[in-house]
Amino acid sequence: QVQLVESGGGLVQAGGSLRLSCAASGSIFRFSAMAWYRQAPGKRREWVAGITSGGNPTYADSVKGRFTISRDNAKNTVYLQMNSLVLEDTAVYYCAATAGANNYWGQGTQVTVSS
Repeated sequence: QVQLVESGGGLVQAGGSLRLSCAASGSIFRFSAMAWYRQAPGKRREWVAGITSGGNPTYADSVKGRFTISRDNAKNTVYLQMNSLVLEDTAVYYCAATAGANNYWGQGTQVTVSS
């Protein structure tokens, strides 16, 4: 069982930065692939970035070069550093974990980018 709690969302001006954190409970964190998703109003949830248990990151084209995903297995935490934010990055951001055949989700954190 994995429980996920996101934090770090907020209001930021376009061009600014935010760092999201996702703290995981449960001893299987270091074996889990982690990911960030987001859902904007009226849109489907979309994958943003992922990181394997070994620390290999992948990114959606829309955020490549601006966002960085990382993990600290000692702290059971995954991060999403978001730079050069644009209005289109406004969304609720969700942390997700995959452990074996099981998927787990956090409750989400709101990110709002203003002009």
